[in-house]
Amino acid sequence: KQWYQRRVRGQIGWRREGIKYRRNELFLDVLENVNLLMNAQGKVLSAHVSGRVVMRSYLSGMPECKFGMNDKIITDNKDKENNSATDVVAKKKNAGIAIDDCTFHQCVKLSKFETERSISFIPPDGEFELMRYRTTKDISFPFRIIPLVREIGKTKMEIKVVLKSNYRPALLGQKIEVKIPTPQTTAGVNLFCNKGRSKYKSSDNAVVWRIKRMAGLKEAQLTAEIELLPSTENRKWQRPPISMNFEVPYAPSGLKVRYLKVFEPKLNYSDHETVKWVRYIGRSGLYETRS
Repeated sequence: KQWYQRRVRGQIGWRREGIKYRRNELFLDVLENVNLLMNAQGKVLSAHVSGRVVMRSYLSGMPECKFGMNDKIITDNKDKENNSATDVVAKKKNAGIAIDDCTFHQCVKLSKFETERSISFIPPDGEFELMRYRTTKDISFPFRIIPLVREIGKTKMEIKVVLKSNYRPALLGQKIEVKIPTPQTTAGVNLFCNKGRSKYKSSDNAVVWRIKRMAGLKEAQLTAEIELLPSTENRKWQRPPISMNFEVPYAPSGLKVRYLKVFEPKLNYSDHETVKWVRYIGRSGLYETRS
């Protein structure tokens, strides 16, 4: 009842009245974590993207914002009470981004989302999370790891790893780290890589390969020659997966911001006068390749 009365009086619980800024600005970040488990032959065993749309709003008055993603969105939303929408499918001309589920901040007008297919809201002041979503289809994987493990007798092993970047050549991936597990009986490692730096960490039983930056559609290679201590055990080494960390300037789910509009009829500023910034950041979640 109190919520209903607040709405009737025109009050909004998440934003106070009388906010003023010299310069009206809106920052929108699409932040995604891409998770992957791939086998050595390149077959995807499991994958999903967890995404968030985070905004920082520095707008005067009581503005209404409209945010649109990848053309038309079709949703079947039956759960208004907890502000969630399920089965969202955004269709592009050739390919579609299929969002399995998403949840919105309380400021989003779900009725407008259902009827107009746009996300309409009066934003809180400062930073807030506009929406959260998850997708499992048509993911663009930023990197592919191709491993080759060769056992040379009982005391030597060679691991070759080819790293391929799958994004557009104009983009730069950064903070790239590949962790290659080694057997517990490792006595010494000789490393050769044509890009970045690599070192053997005995405390982790792994080779860590770091590359500061890598352009799209490029390839890098690392070779590890491993000397093993003689072992009386006949048990074969159960190879743990090779894991990766990285950051790329695009959304692996394919989500794109089509428009971001601001309306404030009471104060004399227009959508064109509002400075808007949109940024995409894709990061690794659990990103693994079996060797």
